[in-house]
Amino acid sequence: MLNPPEGVATSTRELAKRIRIHALRMTSSGGSSHIGGVLSMADIVAVLYGAILRVNPGNPQWPGRDRFILSKGHAGAGVYAALAERGFFPTSKLQTHCQNGSDLSGHISHKGVPGVEVSTGSLGHGLSIGAGMAYAGMLSGGAHRVVVLLSDGECDEGATWEAAMFAAHHRLERLIAVVDYNKIQSLDTVAKTLELEPFAEKWRSFGWSVEEVDGHDHNALYACFDRVPFAPGRPSCLIAHTVKGKGVSFMENTVLWHYRTARDEEFSRALAELEAS
Repeated sequence: MLNPPEGVATSTRELAKRIRIHALRMTSSGGSSHIGGVLSMADIVAVLYGAILRVNPGNPQWPGRDRFILSKGHAGAGVYAALAERGFFPTSKLQTHCQNGSDLSGHISHKGVPGVEVSTGSLGHGLSIGAGMAYAGMLSGGAHRVVVLLSDGECDEGATWEAAMFAAHHRLERLIAVVDYNKIQSLDTVAKTLELEPFAEKWRSFGWSVEEVDGHDHNALYACFDRVPFAPGRPSCLIAHTVKGKGVSFMENTVLWHYRTARDEEFSRALAELEAS
């Protein structure tokens, strides 16, 4: 395994911690939800924004930038936090999350928010958008990569697999799908809702090159992203095994925290655990 340069994993772990704390505060004060899914993806987002993605906060529309799409748009608080930490806008703006008149809506929006490529929230569409961006980039000779972060639950959607076929057919090797495989979706476990296994083999059968990783291991995440494309001429899928609610003991592996908002004593307990981590 290729480890990141000295100090990178430490800095991305610190970024992940800040993302989790920001998101807990944002979802609590704004009365929104989906904190469990934000916590599960925080390490992935931190490695991407802290060490992998080529972006320019001073010029968010830089043509050579890598494109990142949060297909699981309901977890937008985590990406807003990462963008603020990278300097796309002041961290003080995070306090307006889900408030009347704020640009920072509960489901991620690009309107008025530098660094967000596209608004999402209706599940199953992000990979299609990403495949289109990657195809356009290939036709124009661009060198940028397109990373799409999906939920496991949205892999129930047929549009996801239509996009997977399109990407493999056009040999979009600059397209990376990352699945936040926390194994819990809105009302129950993934296995009880609609079983995905054998999950990796499904992606391979659609023509993708696939790796599986511990989605909370920063060294392993970095090593995988650094090797993209996993195979020449194929799009890459990284299945990241994660824990819903990661970092807060009473939220971990619990369906309740897909929609529940942490308030009062629950908020204080969660914040204390995250700050001590």
